[in-house]
This record gives sequence, structure tokens and C-alpha cells, in this order.
Amino acid sequence: MPRDTKIVATLGPASSDADVLERMIRAGVDVVRLNFSHGKPQDHIARAQLVREAAARVGRPVGILADLQGPKIRVGKFADGKIWLDKGAPFILDAKCELGNADRAGLDYKDLTRDVSAGSVLLLDDGRIVLDVQRVLGSEIFTIVRHGGELSDNKGINRQGGGLSAAALTAKDMDDIRTAASIDVDFVAISFPKSAADMYMARQLMHAAGGHALTIAKIERVEAVAALEEIISASDGIMVARGDLAVEVGDAAVPALQKRMIRMARERNKLVITATQMMESMIVSPAPTRAEVSDVANAVLDGTDAVMLSAETAAGRFPVETIEAMARICLEAEKSAEVTLEREFLNQVFTRIDQTISLAAIWAAHHLKVKAIAALTESGSTALWMSRLNCGVPVYALTPRSAALTKMSLYRAVFPVLMDQQPSSRDELLYEAEQLLMKENLVEKGDFIVLTAGEPMGNSGGTNTLKIVRVGDQQPAAS
Repeated sequence: MPRDTKIVATLGPASSDADVLERMIRAGVDVVRLNFSHGKPQDHIARAQLVREAAARVGRPVGILADLQGPKIRVGKFADGKIWLDKGAPFILDAKCELGNADRAGLDYKDLTRDVSAGSVLLLDDGRIVLDVQRVLGSEIFTIVRHGGELSDNKGINRQGGGLSAAALTAKDMDDIRTAASIDVDFVAISFPKSAADMYMARQLMHAAGGHALTIAKIERVEAVAALEEIISASDGIMVARGDLAVEVGDAAVPALQKRMIRMARERNKLVITATQMMESMIVSPAPTRAEVSDVANAVLDGTDAVMLSAETAAGRFPVETIEAMARICLEAEKSAEVTLEREFLNQVFTRIDQTISLAAIWAAHHLKVKAIAALTESGSTALWMSRLNCGVPVYALTPRSAALTKMSLYRAVFPVLMDQQPSSRDELLYEAEQLLMKENLVEKGDFIVLTAGEPMGNSGGTNTLKIVRVGDQQPAAS
């Protein structure tokens, strides 16, 4: 069986070499993440081209995800690059400070002084440093260090419990959306959305720039958790961004939230990526810890579409080995994944013909124990619906559209295959689909498969036909 769970890997200095990237794709990368927090537009354009060239050499569809920076809520730079904060020491965050020292630090986010007051708790560097706000005076926030340590340039700031007013889409993000549209990325991830309105705005900006990327909401704010249902509805998918989320809601709350978010996304036919520190130790080690193995496996068992690597592949010493380890963990976890189709079907509401055909194909494939489902699709919608339910049968999505091909690279248990749809009739099309699956060694003569297609052919959203066939029994249409 092929691997159902997809792997997203971040490109960076450790993985921008053409040979390394090709080895990463061969090891199992399905989607490459471009981190727009670093680099210039021309860097992202060059890396997108590098990804497409490597994918073409390997012969696999690989999607591209543009991850926007979002509002920079960070301390500024220090004269010596870093300082040390002692517990109980006073420390000032100063919006007017240009270069920090042991007594104070500057702020990239100048409005922080309006968002905090006496009693607020600020968490720096992913919660490693905790500051208690004593008072706010003009451009200065006076604090006492509760938990100290080393603080270096540009470390992030969170307010415990949320409440920062920074808009999700900055001027830089809007420019980056235009860059992402120009290189025709498949997915765009929006950082720190607080409401459905943030996601609608991102989609509008993408379409205005001529792009067609699917929108992914990164859930990392307290406000996003409160508005989770509306944000999911306004997005094509979500990312469980566990780093900032853990700082805002508390690390102990994240595992249950992860399970809830994955379940909600799947129930609403949306994509879900689980991210942050999944294989963190492999930045410097050739093998994961047992805790990391369990973390990845649990995300797979929860039903996530994809697991994501950040610094592990962007800056780590073992990018290829990390992907190999993650792929191995995913495969092993999938072997024990429970198939609960009957229970899942009780909550399904069929509102469209193509959706009904998709779910009927899943039901038939599971109960007949067929070898594969072949979904002939223009947009990928049929394959997306099939991927929401675990039936234990791989879905091969056959499409003539390269844009649909790479978008489906993120769908769990869906394996996109490029098919040049020239046949003039439905029967000829289904025969050609069967022949393509045999040519790719995905099925053999005598296997039973479920085929879905639409008439008239070539129309998006027109799937209206389901056929169960034994491979080799169909004959080509008479000329």
C-alpha cells in the first residue's frame, strides 16, 4: 500500500541544492513549503522553479505552499546580538528603542503598548522567557522577569491568553500574495488569522492577483480557536500551528485542540496540516526521539492530511534522513488506523450528485474489498470528498489538469496521476483510465476497481457515474 499521509517539507539553506531537493522528493516529500518570513521575492521565484524541475526529474507531482509571515510581533535587535535576563530583574520593552541592551529592547510591533496593561503576561521566544507587565508609560512597557534566560535578536512575543490587535494581513503579506500568485503556488498559508474575514480577504487578494491557490488558515491565536468553525468554513484547509498556539493557550491544551481541529476539518471536507517541532531533534541528530515518533504517529491516527517539517529540512543537518524517518512512521501508523466507515457515514449529508457518487464509491470499495478507486476528475473535488473518509483503499485521481494534479498532492490517501483525456466517449475514457493504471503498475489484471467519471466529459463538478469493473474485462471502443 502507498503512504496515505502526506509530507510537507520547508525549503531553506539545507535543502535549496538541486541534488538534495531531488533526494528529498524521492524520499517522500509531497508538498514543499516556501517560508515567506525569510528571503526576497526573487528567492521564492527561484526556489519554486527549483521544486518544479526536481519534481519533473523524479516524475512525481509536488505541490508548493507559500507560508506568509503575518504580523511581526517581535523584539528588535541588540547591540551585542543577545542579552541575558535574570529572574526578578526589571526590563523595558521600548517602541522607540533602536538597539537593545541588558535594560531594554526595541519592538517591531509598535502598537504593543496599546494592547497590554498592568497585569498582562508576555511570553518571549516561544515562552522560554516570561515577563510580568507592571505598567505602560508612553512608548515603554515596564516589566519584571518571571522566567529569565538568553534573549537574542528578533525573538517573537505573545501575550498569554491572546488579545493582540495586529491585523493578520500586513502590507508585506499583500505583496507576498502577489508574488505567490505570480509563481502559481498551490496553497497559501495565512498566519495569525482571527476571523473568517481574514481568510476571505486573503482569498480575494489571491484571485485579484490572478492566482488560484487554496487558502490554509494557521490556527495559532486564542481568537482563532474561539472562531474555529467560521474560519474553517472560510478556508480550504487549516494548519495546526502548535508553536504560537501552545504559547497562547498553554502547552497542555494543545493535544486535545489538535484532535478537535483535525476532526472538525475532516467533517467539513477541509484539509488539515499538523505542524511544528514534529522531528525537532533531527535538526542535529540522524534519528528521531521516541516522543517524536509517537507525536507523528498520533497525528496520523487522528486523521491529519499531512505532517509538516520546518527547521528540520530548512536548516537541519539531515533533511533527507528526516523525511525517510517521517515516511516510515506514517506508514507504520496507517497500518493500525481504524476503519470506521459505518459510523462516519451516519454524519454525512449528501447535497450534490458528485458528492453522492464519491461517497458511494468509498462505500462500495470498502465492502467489496477492491484494489483501488480511480476517480476521473477535473478540479479534484471528487477526490477530496473521497479522502475525508478512511476506507482502506487508495484513491487514484486521474486528471488532465496540472493545477489539479499538484493541489491533490496534499489530500490524504489520494494519489494524483496525469491523464491526457482525449477519448470521445465515456466507455473509451474508462477503458483508457484502466489501461493507465495498469501501465503505472497500480493494478493488475483480475483486480476489481471502482471507477467514477462525469458526463458530459470535461466539466468540473460533473461526476455522475460509478462503475465497478474487473481489470482486463473491458474492451476498447470500436473505431
